[in-house]
Amino acid sequence: MIEPKAPAPPRAAPPGDGPGGTGGAPGGCVRLPVRQGTGRFLVLAGVFVCAACGLVYELELVALATYLMGDSVTQASVVLSVMVFAMGIGSLAAKRLRRHAAAAFGAVEAVLALLGGGSAMALYAVFAWTGDWGGPWAAGPRVLLVAFSLAIGLLIGAEVPLLMELIQRIRRQDAGGAVADLFAADYVGALVGGLAFPFLLLPLLGQLTGALITGAVNAVVGGALVLGLFRQDLTRRARRLLVAVNACVLVVLASAAVLVDDFERAARHALYGADVRVALRTDTQEVVLTGSRDGRPPALYLDGRLRAEGPDERRYHEALVHPAMTGPHARVLVLGGGDGLAAREVLRHPGVHRVDVVGLDADVVRLARRDPALSALNERALDDPRVRVSTGDAFGRLRGAPPAAYDVVVSDLPRPGNTTSAKLYSQEFYGLVRRVLGPGGRLVVHGGPAAARPHDFWTVEATLRAAGLRTAPYRTSGRPAETGGPGRASRDWGFVLAARTDPGLRLDPSGPRPRTLTDASLAADARAAARTRVPGLPPSTLVHPRYAG
Repeated sequence: MIEPKAPAPPRAAPPGDGPGGTGGAPGGCVRLPVRQGTGRFLVLAGVFVCAACGLVYELELVALATYLMGDSVTQASVVLSVMVFAMGIGSLAAKRLRRHAAAAFGAVEAVLALLGGGSAMALYAVFAWTGDWGGPWAAGPRVLLVAFSLAIGLLIGAEVPLLMELIQRIRRQDAGGAVADLFAADYVGALVGGLAFPFLLLPLLGQLTGALITGAVNAVVGGALVLGLFRQDLTRRARRLLVAVNACVLVVLASAAVLVDDFERAARHALYGADVRVALRTDTQEVVLTGSRDGRPPALYLDGRLRAEGPDERRYHEALVHPAMTGPHARVLVLGGGDGLAAREVLRHPGVHRVDVVGLDADVVRLARRDPALSALNERALDDPRVRVSTGDAFGRLRGAPPAAYDVVVSDLPRPGNTTSAKLYSQEFYGLVRRVLGPGGRLVVHGGPAAARPHDFWTVEATLRAAGLRTAPYRTSGRPAETGGPGRASRDWGFVLAARTDPGLRLDPSGPRPRTLTDASLAADARAAARTRVPGLPPSTLVHPRYAG
């Protein structure tokens, strides 16, 4: 029979926690203003809150980086991997601070509250005011993202050893039991923080205010835990210093929260210019509408990227829609295009009986219908009786559509390099499109910039061919790029026309005459696309996306 191992006798507590420390009570325990059981509960409650705050910081960095830089998988991987690595380093570094656990924990929480709470504003400021500098600072926002991830991870990692020391000073127990209690509170707190961020903080407070309030909660709980339970471990000078530091942190965070609306307006001014008319955060993206004053055309930005602007908007949408309308086109499906601009071009063709628009964002559809400038630009296409608008997932809509339901499918979706849209550029997705195309049906896909991102563009083309479609790639370009705003770097648009048989890249001779497109220019556009060809690319699938991001 194996005898259970007897617990080790408690060792003596350290002689004090910092200069002038008072030492501990007999038996290795500190003197507390509350009972031991209550003290342990309060420490575990502090662990719970600090863990929730730490996970909010992580998710905040991932969300903001995805919005500012795109490609959610890459940004999430960078933030989480750097943070986990830094947490390990922070835990090792905190071993040297265990003799001064109370003072060290109070300092760690104050710095963490300041960095975590202010990280979102700092990243947004760097992106807004320096994002278009180029040169050595072109990667500035990414460098800052890694720096914040590293610093916050170091501080979060330092919490656990210090909290372990503090909870053991209240009442000695075997290491396994202490670790179980600590990690249980930590993991439950992480669960609450992870759920609070998308369902409470983000929709009610927004990214910036949510991070600032989380930092304030972190500072209050960390300071209260040390000064309330372990004040006897600190000298009078250390207590005063900790109170002063936490007060300064709270003043900074509160001031930033008061000024956050002015900050956002100034950042939008730097990003989009002085004529921002509409700025709203929907469930899926940030929508900004500028222009339409003093004769300037409206410009629509989605998540900081230019979606439609002036003359280039018409050049893009004519190139997207008109080649696909050669042949049967009574029933048309537009995937994306909640701004109504693709539907406008579809409705110019005689013989169109029904247009189904599947928008990705109900707020964009609402803006396209109600905003005077945008509704004038789309010629109120979404209010045409032949148009039926719905919002939701394009993939799900195709799965539920009957076979041969449409003559034309127009895929006006975000570029494929964005990981969140990769499934809408997959072989499985195009297989569903092929199923809903009727005899002689045609599909046209916006494949992103052909010259600037040829790998992604030709991966789209290879994926369409893998789905059993024949293709005709082409590209067009707009005016020379301007500086000083987001989304203006690329005026290069690549498209792929596809069908079960050779699609034939041409305009409908009986259709309307586009303003920016002719058969000759289409042939030139096809030759321009061919010069960017990247051969031998494999198709992209749901389980193996191939786009560079």
